[in-house]
Amino acid sequence: MFLATAVEIVLRAGEIQMSRRESGFHIDKKGTIDLVTEVDLECENMCRALLAERFPEHDILAEELSSGPGQPRTSRFRWVFDPLDGTTNYAHGLPVFCASLALEIDGRAEVGAIYDPTRKELFTGERGQGAFVNGRRLRVSETASLLDALLVTGFPYDVHQKLVPLLAMFGAFLGQARAVRRLGSAALDLCYVAAGRFDGFWEQTLKPWDVAAGALIVEEAGGRITGMDGSRFDPAAAHLVASNGQIHAAMLDVIQYAPQQT
Repeated sequence: MFLATAVEIVLRAGEIQMSRRESGFHIDKKGTIDLVTEVDLECENMCRALLAERFPEHDILAEELSSGPGQPRTSRFRWVFDPLDGTTNYAHGLPVFCASLALEIDGRAEVGAIYDPTRKELFTGERGQGAFVNGRRLRVSETASLLDALLVTGFPYDVHQKLVPLLAMFGAFLGQARAVRRLGSAALDLCYVAAGRFDGFWEQTLKPWDVAAGALIVEEAGGRITGMDGSRFDPAAAHLVASNGQIHAAMLDVIQYAPQQT
């Protein structure tokens, strides 16, 4: 029932996103370059209403209307929702965005669903049950070296204040890997690692709703997730490395020895 609900919500969000691309939408700013659209809010309100109806005792952590990742928990069950991951892409008409929803039980993601409506790809995962895209089982790549790897990363909304160290790390990876991409949706980045399309992903200054579902999907596809310092993955820690496992240690080495200019 939990996975069915997660799937229903992300599919509904995808319908809203695609419909509003045609009808138009209002855009506001949360920060200098951080955008929010009325579509983000419409999708989140839909999610909250459905969950309140089915699971009124469950907590909800979502990007737009929550007080923040540190809000107190009142239940063993917490839904973690990004109503529109890739808002900047969406606002500019770039078709790389999705909705992402995870259910945490006792602080650990057990169910995840991510839907990319432009490609009609539904990524799902359940703890111990595997990961799938449109019903087809996912498996991470077999790439064994950074030189043969296609990597992906993202930059935070305060990139202008952290430009030098971020570019130093990007350059360090660029000098070691086959190529590095930047798509603008952490949830899809993680799904693509799970699908073997990317071999590894790193990013810092993330939020739980960016990664809760995607990290589970990567793990269930046979991949590995840690913090950028090699620590145990914590969605509240705001940084991660996700990989096929085989290049994970090499990625952590690049991060450790990348220039740390400020």
